[in-house]
Amino acid sequence: QVQLVESGGGSVQPGGSLRLSCVVSGMTTDSVCMAWFRQAPGKKREEREGVAYIYIGSGSTDYADSVKDRFIISQDNAKNTVYLQMNRLKPEDTATYYCAAVVGVRWLVRSQWEYDHWGQGTQVTVSS
Repeated sequence: QVQLVESGGGSVQPGGSLRLSCVVSGMTTDSVCMAWFRQAPGKKREEREGVAYIYIGSGSTDYADSVKDRFIISQDNAKNTVYLQMNRLKPEDTATYYCAAVVGVRWLVRSQWEYDHWGQGTQVTVSS
């Protein structure tokens, strides 16, 4: 059974950095797209925003325009971990961040509704 466990959230001042980690267990294939989504305070589940995607088989990545050039998604296969390095954080980055995975695909998947597996979420707060 696939399990995703996030860590690394916290509070930071604007302009600061955080690195989120998502440890993956139970995955038996690299035909997987993984992503980080976020849900801002007061937003509904359907308003969850995809911010970064990575296709495990090839390492291809993509980003939402709102985080491009500030966030970096990466993978460490030896540690079964996907990271989200977040730089130059802004107050509008405040949200609960979720790691997600969809198995058995051959490309990047951007719709949250196609993701099979989700972590429990980790809170990121950007405030002065």
